[in-house]
Parts: sequence; structure tokens; C-alpha cells
Amino acid sequence: MIRFALFVCLFAGSVSSLHGHDQEGEKSIANSAGAGIGGNGPYDSRNVNLLSRLGLDEMHGGPSNVLGNDVWGWTDSLTGREYAIMGMTDRTSFVDVTDPTAPTFLGSLASHTGNRTWRDMKVFNDRAYIVADSNGEHGMQIFDLTQLRSVTSPQNFSSTAHYDGFNRAHNISINEDSGFAYVVGSEVASGGLHVLDLNGSSFIPTLAGEFADDGYTHDTQVVNYSGPDSDYANREVAFNSNEDTLTIVDVTDKSNMTEISRAGYDNANYAHQGWLSEDHKYFFMDDELDERNSDELIQTTTRVWDVQDLDNPEYLGSYDGVEATIDHNLYVKDGIIYQANYTSGLRMLRINDASTLDLEEIGFFDTYNTDNNVSFNGAWSVYPFFESGTILVSDRQNGLFMLQAVPEPGTACVVGVLLIGLVSRRRRMG
Repeated sequence: MIRFALFVCLFAGSVSSLHGHDQEGEKSIANSAGAGIGGNGPYDSRNVNLLSRLGLDEMHGGPSNVLGNDVWGWTDSLTGREYAIMGMTDRTSFVDVTDPTAPTFLGSLASHTGNRTWRDMKVFNDRAYIVADSNGEHGMQIFDLTQLRSVTSPQNFSSTAHYDGFNRAHNISINEDSGFAYVVGSEVASGGLHVLDLNGSSFIPTLAGEFADDGYTHDTQVVNYSGPDSDYANREVAFNSNEDTLTIVDVTDKSNMTEISRAGYDNANYAHQGWLSEDHKYFFMDDELDERNSDELIQTTTRVWDVQDLDNPEYLGSYDGVEATIDHNLYVKDGIIYQANYTSGLRMLRINDASTLDLEEIGFFDTYNTDNNVSFNGAWSVYPFFESGTILVSDRQNGLFMLQAVPEPGTACVVGVLLIGLVSRRRRMG
């Protein structure tokens, strides 16, 4: 009975702690859980467990002298199996993480040209689209992910197709609801949006349009808009992190994309990347260089925008994190911001009230256990979107981490377990 009660408490604690407040409105943040399954591991953590890790060598087919970069995930539309796609300086590797405690390296796809720091990938319709920055005539590699279904030993894969409408690109974003890809930070369209239609049967996409009015775009999130601004209901809208501004663009008509608004903020150093709240009311942005360029040590800042009026986005200010490290990539799922913050690793912030900058760190896992210096070592990105709850984190030096948010039970649940135990003991004694 006690074991069953503990299980119920752990399950309830996970749900309440990760998805908001309990019925009385009290915060249900749990106590810390050790890194590692059934005990403490070598990584500092709170409310996040280590399921497994693959080093860079293990995803390279042998000893290597490479660094990791981006990570994304794919759920097989036929089998439901989950896969990690992780970039390195010279390749992209594929890992079956359906059992996150026993991941299986399936093989890798060599870079189309050269070895460089930056590689980025996204997925649509069971295909991976991979770009690289400052890497010759790399263009975009297209890889049929369904090949992974039949792999029984690690493979050296080849691209299924290649797109050469640009050479270098810093990033790619795909609106999976529309089937359009948005390549940014390339040498075309002044570094702005290079839009590709992925909806055809051909593996090679077709150019749908370009937007260059605000110059270089470092990263973007593009959505079928469903927020409170009725002027843009059912429009396709891009939220661009443009180095010193948040630039919002109506991209519905690919032949005539139009800028909705362009807004800067005080002390901007490098508007790097960001993600919308799920109700499309707020945009959370990381500024990659503010911590590094500050004259004094400052805590990691998460910039918060009110975007309920797309024509007039309002910069609300910043949430200051627990550590003083550089932030890199962040994503939002179920009211939680998942951040990859270089030397301090994965940080999880619950959105209590974005309008008042009320964010709360509810968990972390430090993938880079060497130091917390203000440097570009450590966690590059995070993928929190698997239905299983497995969280992927890519670390530049330490490889791929499979993590799980597992808060411990709250006080009320512990008291309940103790009472059940006391009752059971009295029954046995009686």
C-alpha cells in the first residue's frame, strides 16, 4: 500500500509541479531529485533525472575531435518511435531514444562540405532538413528519416536530396502546420527569410518567396497565428530575432510578405532566438551576448515581450536567472520554458505570470560540470517536445543527454504517505 501511495504521489507531483498550480492556487514545487536513475550521478541537478548520455565519440563511430551543436527530435509517424537528431561540426547523427535509458546510435550523415561550428536541423513529413553556417557551398541536406526504421547496425548515410538555392545558412525553422520552411542567416535575401514549400511529393523543395526588408535574421519562429490580435487571425506570422530587434512579419502571402512591426529594447547586445507562449500572447527571447559584454557579472536574462498587439509589441523587461551564464536556445511546452544555457546546462522556468515577469526556476540539469564561466562551452540546445516526456539536450563537449523531469512529492503528499503507513502499521499490530 505504501509503495502504491508513493507512486501516486510521484505521479501527482510531476503533473502538478510541471503544469502550474494546484486547486488552491498554492505553488507545488517539489524538492530536488538526484541526477541519475535511483541515485546521484556526476551532474548537478534539481528535479531532473539523467536517463542516459551518449558522448560525441559514441555518435561519431569512434574517437573524434569534434564539437556538438544543435539537436532536434523526430517521432516516426508510422511506428511512434522517437529519435534524436544531433549536429556536430562535421556531421549529423541519428539516435533511437524510444527507450531513453538505452539509446541506440544508428549512424550519421557527413557534412555536405567542410567542418564548422554551426549546424541546424528541423523535421517535416518524416524528412530532416539540415543547414550549416560559414561552410562553403553546403546548401541544405535533405534526409529521408524513414530509412532509420530498418537499421540494425550503425550506418554512414548519404543525403536523400540536396537544395542549392543558398550556400550557407545559420538556421532553419519549419511551420509544421503550413508545411513551409524558413531559412535564415544565409547569403541570400540579405540574410532574411528564404521561404521553401515542403508540401510537394518531391524531396527537393520549391522556392516560395523571400523577405529582406529588415536584413539579417538570426532565428525565427513561424506560426499559424491564433493569439488575441483579431487583425491577424488565421494569418501565418513570423517572429524574428534580428540581432537588435524583435521583427514580426506577415508571411501568409509568400509573394508579398509584409513587416507588421519592428521593436528594439534597451541594452540590446544580440537578440538571438525566442519562442512564443502557447497562447501567442508573449514572446520569450534570449540575448546571447548581454552576459558576456556586461562590465559586471549579471545573471542570465530572459527577455519578455507582450505581443498581444502585433502592431505594437511591448518589451516588458527581463527575468534574471539563478546563474550568471550565457543563454542560447529556449523552447516552450506546457507552460514551461526549457532553456539551454551553455555552462549551466538545462534550466526549466515555469511561467507563472509573464505580464509581471513572474517566471520561476523549477528544475535544472547541468550538462557541463567543469565550471559555470561566462563562455560558449556546454549546452547548445534542448528538445522538449516528445510525447513521452523525454528531454534531449545537446552539449558541445559532452554529447547528447536524455533527461526526465521528475519532481519529488510535495509536503501534503508526504504527510499522506506517512498517515497511510501509520494506519497500516496499527492494523498489523491489531
